[in-house]
Amino acid sequence: MKTLHWYLTRQVMASLFMTVSVFTFVLLLGNVLKEIIELLISRQATLWMVFQALGLLIPYVLVFALPMGLLTATLLVFGRFSADQELTAVRASGVSLIAVITPILLLSVACSALSAWINLDLAPRCRVAYKNLLYQTIFQQPSLGPFRENQFVTDIPGGSNLVYAVYVGKIDGRQLKNILIFATDRQNKTETYVGADRGMFLFDTNGSRFVLTLYNTHGTAQLSDGLQPMGEQGQVEIPIDIRAISKNQPELRITDMTLFQLLEKNRELAARGITDPTPILVQIHSKVAYSFACIGFTMVGIPLGIRAHRKETSVGIFVALGLVLAYYSFIILGQALQTHPNLAPYLIVWIPNFAFQAIGAVLLWRANRGV
Repeated sequence: MKTLHWYLTRQVMASLFMTVSVFTFVLLLGNVLKEIIELLISRQATLWMVFQALGLLIPYVLVFALPMGLLTATLLVFGRFSADQELTAVRASGVSLIAVITPILLLSVACSALSAWINLDLAPRCRVAYKNLLYQTIFQQPSLGPFRENQFVTDIPGGSNLVYAVYVGKIDGRQLKNILIFATDRQNKTETYVGADRGMFLFDTNGSRFVLTLYNTHGTAQLSDGLQPMGEQGQVEIPIDIRAISKNQPELRITDMTLFQLLEKNRELAARGITDPTPILVQIHSKVAYSFACIGFTMVGIPLGIRAHRKETSVGIFVALGLVLAYYSFIILGQALQTHPNLAPYLIVWIPNFAFQAIGAVLLWRANRGV
């Protein structure tokens, strides 16, 4: 039995190294082509800066490459194991499938622990260092307005003794998308909130203030004297005095925060009276949930590899990509709904974990019985 366990473990680990390397290279290539190659060609970046950037990007892409690589490795190894009639020989000797795959399941737990460390701490730190490297080198440009993507901007004064906390999901010039605004009084008591699918901001002539206009609003559209409804289409305008905004704005996007930074940010917002900062909760749950992907992928990959009964590498890769797409679509859905607290999007990101592990358990049970 030890010989069989070592044989399968060695095969999976060899395939894992190969598949993770391939996926890491592909994901790195996408980031390099998007952000670095043009700078290198235009001589805005040096070769040393490129090597530094690549090194900092590796932990970030490993968040995705490790689960995808483990899924592909199990599909390939157990597809060959079944196609070569090795599984039939093992069963004929009286050994159950569950006994055979126990080391692989333990390997998936170890990969999940490694993925959790990368996802919750190492990758966010490296991502921030990577962005700072680009910023210090070439992107030192003044920003438009006080907003940043995937950040809460707090201490924005409003009318009637109100203070706003504004979250923006995406910024394209002066166009904003996925906006969430909380209003609190000076005693940090939450009054209400308003969300909007899109918005924009414009500076006035003297440059001392700008007007934030929201469209397609939802939630409560009237925040005391601060937000004034405009028309019947859910349009809202917020005048903001730039000089009154605190200079101590957060420097990190919430997508680039470690788990402890997210928890600290959540406590900070709670102290301000914002008891349900859904974008923060979505990021916390997404990072933790995705750390368990290796276990679910392995439980599904082993029986699917056996049922596929093929040796071809291309088939295993295409099946793996399809499963990863199905898994990650729920993560994307949860993040897309992060400005809709009533839908509890932070729970949606857990659906693929429960689904993959449940389906994998059923498939393994059936495969163990030879069904």
